[in-house]
Amino acid sequence: MATVKKVVLAYSGGLDTSVIIPWLIENYHCEVIAFAADIGQGEELAPVRKKAIDSGASKIHVLDLREEFMRDFCFPLLQSGALYERRYMMGTSIARPLIAKAQVEVARKENADAVSHGATGKGNDQVRFELTYQALAPDLKIIAPWREWDIRSRADAVEYAKKHNIPVPVTVEKPYSMDRNMWHLSFEGGILEDPGSEPPKDMFILTKNPEDAPDQAQYVEIEFEKGTPVAVDGQRMGPVDLVMHLNEIAGKHGVGRVDLCENRLVGMKSRGVYETPGGTLLFEAHRELLSLTCDRDTLHYRNLLAERYAELVYNGQWFSPLRRSLDAFFRETEQYVTGTVRLKLYKGNCTIAGRKSPNSLYRHEYATFEQDEVYNQKDAEGFIKLFGLPTKIESFVRSIAK
Repeated sequence: MATVKKVVLAYSGGLDTSVIIPWLIENYHCEVIAFAADIGQGEELAPVRKKAIDSGASKIHVLDLREEFMRDFCFPLLQSGALYERRYMMGTSIARPLIAKAQVEVARKENADAVSHGATGKGNDQVRFELTYQALAPDLKIIAPWREWDIRSRADAVEYAKKHNIPVPVTVEKPYSMDRNMWHLSFEGGILEDPGSEPPKDMFILTKNPEDAPDQAQYVEIEFEKGTPVAVDGQRMGPVDLVMHLNEIAGKHGVGRVDLCENRLVGMKSRGVYETPGGTLLFEAHRELLSLTCDRDTLHYRNLLAERYAELVYNGQWFSPLRRSLDAFFRETEQYVTGTVRLKLYKGNCTIAGRKSPNSLYRHEYATFEQDEVYNQKDAEGFIKLFGLPTKIESFVRSIAK
C-alpha cells in the first residue's frame, strides 16, 4: 500500500461507503475524513454524521449543494435536451462531478493527500469521480477500494459491515442499490438484474403506481425565461423549490418512471430503473417551448449535439473543454426560449396541452389551411423542381446507363 496520511472519502452512508471507512483505516493506517454532499437525498442524509464517526472517521463535512446542483448542473443539462440513449435523464451521472468537485475542495481545506470513493470497478461512477479528480486535483492520490479489496459482492460487503457492527440499509434478501437526489432516484441490483422481470410495485418511492394515481387529470403550467424554469402555475420559485414542487405533482400522477437496459461506459449492459418526476415535466415542457421558438436548422443541429452532450455527461467528462464549448452553444440558442407550457398529467402520462411564447416563430397567417394573403402557393412549384433536381438528374443518368 502507498503511504497516505489523510484521505477524504465521498461518503453517502450506504453499504459501500459504510464499509470503506474501517477498510481504509485497516489497510492504509491513515486518518479518514468523510464528506457528504446534500443534493436532496432527504431523510437519507440525517444519520450520516453519527454513522461516519461511529465507523471510524475522524470528522465529517456535510455541505448543502442543492442550489448549485440545480443551477449549475441540472439546468444546463435540461437546456441541452440531452438524454442518454434517448431515455435516461442522468440523475446519477450529473451529480457525480459536483460531488467530486466539492470533495476536492474539502481535501484542500483539510490538507489531505488522497481522495477515495465507493464506486465499483464495473460501474460508470468510478470514471465520473476520477475524471473530476484528474481535472481539478491531479496531484491527489486516488483510492478505489472496489479495485483493491477482497470483497467481491454486495453480500460480502454486508458480511463485512456486520463484522464491524456497521448498520446498512441493504440486506442480502433485498439488495437494491439506490441512489437518490432531488433530480431522481435510481434502483439496480437484486431482481432488477433480470431484465425480463417487472420491478416490484412497492419498490418505487417518488412516484405513485400509475394505476393507483388520481382518476382526475391535473394541468400544470411551467414558465421559462431564456431556457431556465422560473415559475409553476404562475408562482415564481427558486430552482430547488421549483423542482421539489414538480416532483410532488408529477409523483402523485405516476409520471417519470424509466426502465432501461443501458450501455455502460465500461462495456457491459446494465438494467436500471429510474424515477425522475419533476425532471420529466421540465424536459417535456422545455422541448415544446424550444420547438416554438427555435428555427429549423438550429433546432435540428441542437438535436445532434444533444446526443454528444449526453455521452459527455454519462461518461463523466463534465470538466472537459468540449462540454464547456457545447454549453456556450446551448446558452446562445436559449436566448429566445421564453414562455409557458401547459402539461396534462394522468395515470403515468404527461402530454402537452398548450404552449405560448412572446418569441414564437409560429405564425398563423403562414401555417393556416384557410385563405391567407401572405403565401403564394404557386411559389412551391419552382421550389420543388429545384429541390428535386439532383434526384431527377440521377434518375435520367441511371436509366440511360441501363
